[in-house]
Amino acid sequence: MKHTVLILMSFALFNSCNPKKTITDFNKYPKPIDENLWIQYTKDATLFKLWSPNAEEVILRLYKDGHDATVFSYYNLTKKHQGIWQTKVDGDLNGIYYTYQVKINDSWLDETPGIYAKAVGVNGNRAMVLDMETTNPKAWKKDSPPTLSKYNEAIIYELHVRDMTIHPQSGSSLPGTYLGLIEAETKGPNRVATGIDHLKELGITHVHLLPTLDHYSIDETNLDTPQFNWGYDPNNYNTPEGSFSTDPFNAEVRIKEFKQMVKTFHDNGIGVILDVAYNHTGKTKESNFNQEVPGYYYRHWEDGSYSDAAACGNETASERAMMRKFMIESVLHWTKEYHIDGFRFDLMGIHDIETMNKIGETVLIINPDALLYGEGWTAKDSPLAEEKRALKKHMQQLPKFAAFSDDLRDGLKGSVFEDESLGFVSGAKNTEESIKFGIVGAIQHPQIEYEDINYSDDPWTLEPWQSINYVSCHDNHTLFDKLKISRPDATLEELITMDKLANAIVLTSQGTPFLHAGSEMLRTKNGEHNSYNLPDSINQINWNWKNDHKEVFEYYKNLIQLRKAHSAFTMHNALDIQKHLKFQKANDSLVSFILEEHANGDTWKNILVIYNAHNKNINYKIDGVWQKAVSGSTFDFQGLHILKNNIEVPPLSMYIAFQK
Repeated sequence: MKHTVLILMSFALFNSCNPKKTITDFNKYPKPIDENLWIQYTKDATLFKLWSPNAEEVILRLYKDGHDATVFSYYNLTKKHQGIWQTKVDGDLNGIYYTYQVKINDSWLDETPGIYAKAVGVNGNRAMVLDMETTNPKAWKKDSPPTLSKYNEAIIYELHVRDMTIHPQSGSSLPGTYLGLIEAETKGPNRVATGIDHLKELGITHVHLLPTLDHYSIDETNLDTPQFNWGYDPNNYNTPEGSFSTDPFNAEVRIKEFKQMVKTFHDNGIGVILDVAYNHTGKTKESNFNQEVPGYYYRHWEDGSYSDAAACGNETASERAMMRKFMIESVLHWTKEYHIDGFRFDLMGIHDIETMNKIGETVLIINPDALLYGEGWTAKDSPLAEEKRALKKHMQQLPKFAAFSDDLRDGLKGSVFEDESLGFVSGAKNTEESIKFGIVGAIQHPQIEYEDINYSDDPWTLEPWQSINYVSCHDNHTLFDKLKISRPDATLEELITMDKLANAIVLTSQGTPFLHAGSEMLRTKNGEHNSYNLPDSINQINWNWKNDHKEVFEYYKNLIQLRKAHSAFTMHNALDIQKHLKFQKANDSLVSFILEEHANGDTWKNILVIYNAHNKNINYKIDGVWQKAVSGSTFDFQGLHILKNNIEVPPLSMYIAFQK
């Protein structure tokens, strides 16, 4: 670690200040929120800027490469207004690497690429001046991302770039990379489609990429040694991670390949959502933020210590003017420069409501179809007043955002924090109101007993799409592992039916559905609960699963086809749901409802949906004549089988009938 002594001295100087005065002083720092702090490149000259109001000196160093080369030139920046330092360097610097270094209280801090770096070399240590136009793929200006008439038409698929193609039977010639993910015509065991062809076959509309912003944990100089991390240890927020590129040493390569990945997804009708962790930095004392303006970008307790609502050593202060500016401009950078279709905000509850609303307003001007959602909770307590936090219970104050529904997640399969905990599909009691709440997308509905919901006492959305409905994600156990651990007595056949029922409920509910990669083929992590840094053998998608569980894959594929074909499952406002969705029966092992009167313009007049969590058939009485659409694993979109008087609903399954 470079300049360790200097870093510690600087931190000690910061900590030695009166804590209350220090926090007050942060709020009094100059706020040049309208200033362009990104480097401004032309072939004739490049303008470098850095905001550091307490700095005594700032140096710019230029390098020929991003790793080994020594400095070939350096410049002293000049202090301008409101704490901004800048210098203009003549000549065409395209391809030249650079760092800043700040001197505060007679101590030099670490070199930094600058928090606004758009391109970085290996391991993100040096930034690069780059003509971004040269990184655009062919026909980039004609790139056409998918559009949505309503947000809950999206079917989100959460994946990790490396996971999808690193298995030796993925068929990829570029495993673990951006380009490998979009490689066409890759085949796995028995010639099953893998990679992007698998995603197209499944029918999802958007991929949610686990963090692909430059992060610390992977040593990009040693990629011949297998390494894995989810990437929630951010380093540089405005450039892609290099370990997923074919050459992390050349800063432009990761950018070109990331853009090509986005373009290819778009060409195939799939949107791209970035998982972003602005709530904390991967390092604290050594972070780029702290090498520019020590302490400013973070929250602290009254004793001056770093607060840690992220449980990662720190939390950022989104409510502060220059952190808010950084977050807004960063998401705009990804939206404009990379044509990103949405953002998932890690631990969104750490951020303040005002900042998130400003982000929503700004992004949606550029891309009205962008999906914005996050985790509506914190990992630990925060100095930010609870009423200001972008929490799940405050989503009605965040009308452009959605949040994950842990109510439905744990209602379906049991608590993620208790291995033995059961849910609706695995035999729990008293979960029906949580299931009903998830079905309507967490809105106000007259037939829900809110006091009986597992976590929420009140509706927390204005509209149903604001509820991200899911049963599993990268965190905690996979769905299959959770069911297997909590129901050790169940047979494989029973576990499969529970699995299918859980995501059948997700995909026929009114919120925005979200699937964990591999759930459609019974993904397992061998029982591991937290695989953030475990090897490929645990995290990879094993394409043998698709071959071994073809019937499960077909079931998921048909569920997605059903949802896309019938708009009754994607009503976009609460009033329509209150009018058209009527619950029929609900008990420990049964929930049923009817979508009435061509809900949301559906071609089917009435749709009866039954979720049977019993381990046996049930005889369900009906009035009138209906047509069978789904029974067990059988889908019949034509409804050739006529139903009268009663329905025999198979155990642990969803049944759908309709009237035209």
